[in-house]
Amino acid sequence: MTNEKVDIVIVGAGASGSVYASVLAKAGKKVVLLETGPDWELSDLISSEIWGRRIKPAGAPILLEGKNPMAYAAQGGWGVGGASLHYYANFPRLLPTDFRMKSEHGRGHDWPIAYEDVAPFYETVAREIGVSGDAKAEERWRPAGEAYPMPPMKTFRNGNIWIKPLEASGIPMVSAPVGMNSVEFKGRPACLYDGWCHVGCPIGALANPQVTYLGEARKAGAEVRALSTVTRVLTNQAGTRVTGVEYYDDKHQKQTQEASIVLLASWSAQNPRLLLNSATDKHQKGLSNASGLVGHFMMSHTVASTWALFDEDVQNQMGTIAVQYMSYQHYPKTSQKSAFGSTFWTAGFALKTTDLANSRHDLFGAELDDYMKRAARNLTGIKAFGEELPAMENRVELASEKDEFGMPLGKLTHTFQDDAVALWNANLEDGLKVAKAAGAKEAWSSRGAIPTSHLLGGTIMGTGASNSVVNSYGQSHEIPNLWVAGPGLFPTEGASNPTYTIFALSQRGAEQMVSQWGTLTN
Repeated sequence: MTNEKVDIVIVGAGASGSVYASVLAKAGKKVVLLETGPDWELSDLISSEIWGRRIKPAGAPILLEGKNPMAYAAQGGWGVGGASLHYYANFPRLLPTDFRMKSEHGRGHDWPIAYEDVAPFYETVAREIGVSGDAKAEERWRPAGEAYPMPPMKTFRNGNIWIKPLEASGIPMVSAPVGMNSVEFKGRPACLYDGWCHVGCPIGALANPQVTYLGEARKAGAEVRALSTVTRVLTNQAGTRVTGVEYYDDKHQKQTQEASIVLLASWSAQNPRLLLNSATDKHQKGLSNASGLVGHFMMSHTVASTWALFDEDVQNQMGTIAVQYMSYQHYPKTSQKSAFGSTFWTAGFALKTTDLANSRHDLFGAELDDYMKRAARNLTGIKAFGEELPAMENRVELASEKDEFGMPLGKLTHTFQDDAVALWNANLEDGLKVAKAAGAKEAWSSRGAIPTSHLLGGTIMGTGASNSVVNSYGQSHEIPNLWVAGPGLFPTEGASNPTYTIFALSQRGAEQMVSQWGTLTN
């Protein structure tokens, strides 16, 4: 069955897809979003670890390999809203140096744009969905800009206890910007600070796309089709333009959705899978893959966690899953003598029972029981996110195994390079020094397997088809009406959380698409 042709079909109703849907629908375009998972209501987002599993993917369609396999469930989303259904909503920016890695250090890639090209769209996003924070305080590290629409979130002892020891260790902290409401914003209530954001916010204080961009898109006429799994992007006979997508609907019936423009806005590993699986005789290596770079340069952040027990009640159940404080002080790429890359420090995140257990993987039985009783009110921690450089061998490719629709699974191979490992170790050492300065009763590092956080790359932007997959707006170098969105566009990742930049790049790309609409669709 072929559905009536629309102006744009968007594959994925998460952070990036929702921005495009809102901008395009408001511009009068006929928009259809296809989302593999269900269409959740806010009332479905129950504050429970068990129920929260419903909004996180499990298993296929991505196989995970390499020395440091990517975490999947915490990084992806299952349903309309994507990973932003349950994200931490930390909204730091990239810094100017992140865009000039190759120019400044002879390593990795340069972005084809600068910080100044993205900065206005950070401001647009803040005004649109609401950001709480202290922009003036951040300007010790970044160029000046507009104030955030809302004041910083409340703080609690689990964050405040770290401020002086971090400062004494040469890591000054400021209030962290977050996509959460510190006060009522656009009819959405202020946060309750009960710390359950990671399984979804049932009151709408978290900037979930369902209550921000997707809500606006639907009001403007956009259609969201849940339980619709896209398997191929379709092209014309000459291979010069995309014509729509093939997908399976909620009854597992094959459908075709024709469109003037196709936007891939799925998870960073899923977009390459779709491009590779859409190969034709005109695009034998997959769509937009003349360079052979589709699926390559996948990146993750390392997470160096330091845990500490104090004698006092640190209110560790209070706050949000986002952090209360952050610091770019160790962001210069060469700030660590023993390692290369940026570090982004954070402190003050709410804990749940599972966090207590996960902080000590070495304990079992009676020892674990005793530890959790002590940790229930006295445990808190700090985290340092470390940068990974882009490496060609970190990649997504098609596997021999297939999913229920006959589409090859994606195989994501990821291994941290020496720089990332050295940076992680250096950050763990710094964390223990800070914990000692804080007067912790006990302190330890979370060692063992290096945690992965955020998946970036795979469809990187660049100056041309020889060095990248798309241009700075997400438009394919090879097929002008095929676009890609999301963190897959990042040529380098920096160390700070990517979500604010994902929203900003999507806003920039969507506005460009609207302004060039006549050229794109003729």
